[in-house]
Amino acid sequence: MDTPGLDFTALGLRGDLLSTLTSLGYEEPTPIQAAAIPLLIGGADMLGQAATGTGKTAAFALPILERLDPDRRSGAPSALVLVPTRELALQVAQAFASYGKGIGVRLVAIYGGAPARQQIEALRRGVDVVIATPGRALDLCDRGSLKLDSVRTVVLDEADEMLEMGFIEDIETLLAKTPDSRQTVLFSATMPKRIDKLASRHLRNPERVAIAPPAKRSDDVPRVRQAAFVVKRFDKPAAAMRILDAEDPAATIIFCRTRGEVDDLAQALAARGYQAEALHGGLTQDQRDRVMGRLRSRAIDVLVATDVAARGLDVDHLSHVVNYDLPSSPEVYVHRIGRVGRAGREGVALSLVEPRERRMLAAIEKLIGAPIPIEKVPSIADVRMMRLERSREAIEDILDDPDQQARLESFQEIVAELLEDRDPETVLLAAFALAHDAAGGDVEDDDRELSAALDNDGKRGLPASWGTAPSSKGHGKAGRGMRDAGVSRPASGKARIWVSLGRKSGVTPSDIVGVVTGEAGLKGRDVGPVRIQEFYSLVDVPEAKARKVVKSLNHCTIRGRKAKVKLDQG
Repeated sequence: MDTPGLDFTALGLRGDLLSTLTSLGYEEPTPIQAAAIPLLIGGADMLGQAATGTGKTAAFALPILERLDPDRRSGAPSALVLVPTRELALQVAQAFASYGKGIGVRLVAIYGGAPARQQIEALRRGVDVVIATPGRALDLCDRGSLKLDSVRTVVLDEADEMLEMGFIEDIETLLAKTPDSRQTVLFSATMPKRIDKLASRHLRNPERVAIAPPAKRSDDVPRVRQAAFVVKRFDKPAAAMRILDAEDPAATIIFCRTRGEVDDLAQALAARGYQAEALHGGLTQDQRDRVMGRLRSRAIDVLVATDVAARGLDVDHLSHVVNYDLPSSPEVYVHRIGRVGRAGREGVALSLVEPRERRMLAAIEKLIGAPIPIEKVPSIADVRMMRLERSREAIEDILDDPDQQARLESFQEIVAELLEDRDPETVLLAAFALAHDAAGGDVEDDDRELSAALDNDGKRGLPASWGTAPSSKGHGKAGRGMRDAGVSRPASGKARIWVSLGRKSGVTPSDIVGVVTGEAGLKGRDVGPVRIQEFYSLVDVPEAKARKVVKSLNHCTIRGRKAKVKLDQG
C-alpha cells in the first residue's frame, strides 16, 4: 500500500499527539499506520497482518491514546495490550510513553521474572494502559490487583507468537474478564488457521488489513540474503564456525533447539575468539537482562539462543541470523529472519540444514515464496582468502581516508629508519602480517569437506546409531519390543532409559537426543543409540549418569506431551 503525500494530520489524530509526533521526527505514516489508525479511532475491531519493524506499535498505540478521555479520573485501565515476552512489553511501554508524554498517559508494563509488588503498586495508583504478558496479567487478575471491567480496547500483539508459546487459554480467560462491548485488535506477522479461529471467536466483524512487503526495488524493504548449508549433524559446530569466520558479521544471533546445544556452541565460539554468550530458559531473569545489555552495548558480538529465550528481542545493529537448527515450523523461520534487514539495512539469514530436513526446507521456501540457495560450507582456504581480503580492505580504507593522513605522518620517521636497512617490500609484508594477526589472523583447523547433500526422502541422513528400530507388536513392558526387534542389550558402560512417548506421539530420535542433552546436560556424542517404538522410546546413556538423566527428564515435555522416564529393566 502506497501513501504518497499522506501525513499524520490526515488520520484524525488530535493536536497534542501530532505535536509529539513532530517532536519525535515522524513525518509520514507507514502503510500499516495509514490503514489502521483511522479504523481504530473509529472503534472498529481489526485483524492486522504486519511484520515486526513495520511501525505496527504506533498503529495501535496512537488510536488508544486518541480515544482516552481527556478528563479521565478513574484509576482503572481503559486499554490492555497483551504481548508474548517481557522484552516486547518493555519496548511497547516505551513507545506508549514517548507518544503519550504530551497528554500525561499513565501506563504500566507487567510481566513475569520481576517482582510483582511494584507492578501492583502502579495499578493501585491508577493507569490508563496496561501492557502485559498473559501469564502475569492473569496472576494479577487472580490477586484482585488488575481489574479489566473498564477496558475499552484489547490489543493482541504478535498473536501468532503467543499461540506458539501456549498462551491461548490465558488469553481467552483474560478476554472473558473484559466487557463484551470492548474493541479487539489482533496483530500477527503470519496468519495460520488458528489465528482465524481466535479472531472468529473474539472479534466482531473485524476489518482486515494485510500489509504486503514492498517491491524489492524499494529502498525501505528489508534486504535479507538467505542461504542454506547442508551438513551432517556432527559437523554442525565446525560448519557454524567456518561460516562465521567467512562472513565476519557485526552482530549475530544463532538459534539452537536445546539448552545443551546453546551452552556447548557458545563455549566453542568463545574458545575460537568470538565474544559469545548463551541465552536460554535456564538463566534467571537478571542473567538474561545482563546478556541482553551486553549485546545491545556491543560488548558481545554473538548471541546463541533458543527461540523462547529470544522472543521479543530487537537489536538495531544485528546483521546476521543463523539457524543452527531449523525451527519447528516455517512461521518461526519468518520470525527469526525478520530480526535483520530492517529499514533498508542489509541483513543475512543462514541455515544449517541436515540431510534429512529436505521437507522442512521445502515448506519454508513455500511459505516465503522463493527458493533458498544452497551453498557450500567455506573451506579453510576460502576463509583464509576472505580474511586476507578484509585485511587488505582495512589498509586501503586508511590510505583513502584524508583524516588519517596526519596520523600516518606521525609514523614517518620510524618507517624511514626501517627502510634504511630493509627491503621496502619486506617491510610492507611484515606490516601487513602484523595487521592481519591483529584482526584475527588465519584459522588453524582441519580442512575437511563439511558440505553434504539433501536426502531424497525425509529419513536418511541420521547417524546409524540414531536410527529407528523396526516397529514391534509387543509394547506393553519396557524392553519387550526391543528384544522382539532383535536389538542387543546396551554396550558396556551404558544404561538404557525408557521414555513413555513414541512414534504415536510424533517423537523422533532427534527429539530424544535434544531433550537428553538439553535437560540432563549430556553431550550429543554420549547419547545413543535411540530406538523409537510405537508407544515408547529407548535411549542408551552413560551408566554413571543414568540416574541423573531419569531425574532430569521425568515429567519433561516432548512434542507438547509430558513424559515419564525410568531405567529400563528389560
